[in-house]
Amino acid sequence: MSRKHIVAGNWKMNNTQAETTALISDLTQKEKTSNAEVIIAPTSINLYTAVSQLEGSSIQVAAQNMHQAENGAYTGEISASMLKDVGIQTVILGHSERRAYFYENDTLLAQKVNTALSHGLRIIFCFGEELDDRKNGKHFDIVESQLKNAIFHLTSDQWSQIILAYEPVWAIGTGETASPEQAQEMHAFIRKTVSESYDVTTANNVSILYGGSVKPANAKEIFSKPDVDGGLIGGAALKADDFFAIVNAF
Repeated sequence: MSRKHIVAGNWKMNNTQAETTALISDLTQKEKTSNAEVIIAPTSINLYTAVSQLEGSSIQVAAQNMHQAENGAYTGEISASMLKDVGIQTVILGHSERRAYFYENDTLLAQKVNTALSHGLRIIFCFGEELDDRKNGKHFDIVESQLKNAIFHLTSDQWSQIILAYEPVWAIGTGETASPEQAQEMHAFIRKTVSESYDVTTANNVSILYGGSVKPANAKEIFSKPDVDGGLIGGAALKADDFFAIVNAF
């Protein structure tokens, strides 16, 4: 298995430029004792600042979103070429908040995925069920359809640019966390689903991150599961000590 351990911090709509600079300064002074790849995703207005400040560092910078069109009359949006131009190599797509608040659906996300890949961007692709889906026993069906509709049109070669991030929506920012066993059960299901649509090699090589209230206190247990390859971290990513405690949980 050649898949990577990855810990990505999604800063969401937080941190001014001064706060971004200060947090990055704190992060670069932390000692990394694990083999995990470290990614941070500041807000778009601070991406250039972050890339510049992290030049020469092993910490990478991702964008939180991008538009599917190459350019044009899309006020307030940011294109893949603009991200590439400021040094971004990775973009988060399909985050549960984008789906819930901005009505992004599988069809739109498939377009975004295609655009990102055509520009050579790596994608952290997010998906996951809501509480009702889980209670009604539909969580596997929801996850399978989100994957099939948005990314299973890709070739197996293109999967080298894909990182999966399973987000049980009911465990984001709620303080609820899926148990490590629930996380492993779903991650194993995801890997099996990829294997059935592609092949075992593709399934074994894709990193699957868990995104649902990962904290320093629970990271080690969650990351110890065989199919959990890292985390997409929200709140804890805004504190350097907490974030690096999670990075070093491997």
